[in-house]
Amino acid sequence: MDHEAEYTDEFVSFLELIWGEGYLSPGGPDEVGRILDGLDLTGLHVLDIGCGTGGIALSLAADYGAAKVIGVDVEDPVLATANRRAAAKGLADRVEFVKVTAGPLPFGDGEFDLVFSKDSMIHIPDKETLFADVFRLLKPGGWFAASDWLSSHDGEPTPVMKRYMEAEGLSFGLGSPERYREALAAAGFAEIGVVNRNEWYCTVAARELADMEGPLYEKGVAAAGKEEADRNIETWRAMVPALEIGELCPHHLRGAKPG
Repeated sequence: MDHEAEYTDEFVSFLELIWGEGYLSPGGPDEVGRILDGLDLTGLHVLDIGCGTGGIALSLAADYGAAKVIGVDVEDPVLATANRRAAAKGLADRVEFVKVTAGPLPFGDGEFDLVFSKDSMIHIPDKETLFADVFRLLKPGGWFAASDWLSSHDGEPTPVMKRYMEAEGLSFGLGSPERYREALAAAGFAEIGVVNRNEWYCTVAARELADMEGPLYEKGVAAAGKEEADRNIETWRAMVPALEIGELCPHHLRGAKPG
């Protein structure tokens, strides 16, 4: 059965207005740089899990020197956009976009030097199986570098968090920092890093909301329609309080496969 697209054209248009072309999560290229800090991608074979419209995968090749990047996603519309952008930028020979379904990824053991993901693993509830598969895909000495949306705990969400999740309307499989760390360790990763980015995004999200309600509002309506612009403003109005109480807490994640 095909995955029902959650990232509609209107939703994508609005997110790219806020975060930049090809970026469907906060921070744009600067945040990608922080996730990859200290890692040299020159000549590497890279997998981008949850590639969306392809901005990051294309940057990994063009700006970071990766020899080959494969981006995977479950939704046809974003992959079609990603493929168009790869062709337009002359990178189709180095960046490939592949549709996948839930479950183990269709690649061989030890096929990648680096597995990257930005804010997409929230849609995969089984973190333990996910990280075991990522570990399998990496060559000995390879790295996993990512960010994701986490919850500060694994219990019942507070009313503030529930309000945000209902406003977002996406399939969320939230986990705590402790669960992520334990799942990475159980998979076999070493040099594990789990770094809270809540303070950073709490400030940024408040500024984004002010822009959406003010100077960017008409651009949002033009890009995505009034209904979508208003829906996203309500989502941000619900998200900011969840960030302010620390329950919604984006994190950077890292782990090495022992050589």
